[in-house]
Amino acid sequence: MWTSQKCIRRLVTSAGILLLLQPFNGAMSQPASSHPTLIHDGSHDFDFLIGDWKAHLRRMIDRNIGVTTSDPRTGIWVEYDGVCNDKKLLDTSANFEQFDVQASGTHLRFRGQALRMYNPPSHQWSIYGLDLDNGELGLPPLIGQFTGTRGEFFDSELRNGRMVQVRYVWTDISPKSARMEQSFSPDGGKSWAVNWIVTLSR
Repeated sequence: MWTSQKCIRRLVTSAGILLLLQPFNGAMSQPASSHPTLIHDGSHDFDFLIGDWKAHLRRMIDRNIGVTTSDPRTGIWVEYDGVCNDKKLLDTSANFEQFDVQASGTHLRFRGQALRMYNPPSHQWSIYGLDLDNGELGLPPLIGQFTGTRGEFFDSELRNGRMVQVRYVWTDISPKSARMEQSFSPDGGKSWAVNWIVTLSR
């Protein structure tokens, strides 16, 4: 009889311990609550650019053939002034730019157009250069995004007979000013040489 009661007490004690441990073990086995990572909605990153601007361009051109270059052995810096206009398209995040500058006291003029479109799934922008005079669309586009107030965009292009990486960098952004630099890299992005600096003001 005593032995039976002793066994019963042991069973009750063991069951109580199991009941106490069960919630604890259950809590330990539950994964830690995870908060979803907030991804930046970049669809308004270029809103600062909409409107009319005074544009100053400092461009390195090949003194022999007149194209943009990053080779200081053949390139010279030329200063241009003019205008830049950006407008939204059909009430979307896409925008279209017209850029028209001329070097003071020379016949050197640069006219260009750009189409920028935002891809919501990738949270990235694609920037296409357009040549409306010749009916040409620059492909591939430069692709990238803003991190804070700095935007970086990249592509690979055939320039002067060789493939180079191209980078646009937007900085110094405010309601009254902005700056964009273009650089070429012949070594896969290990080094960059600036050949195009645009400063905008209004």
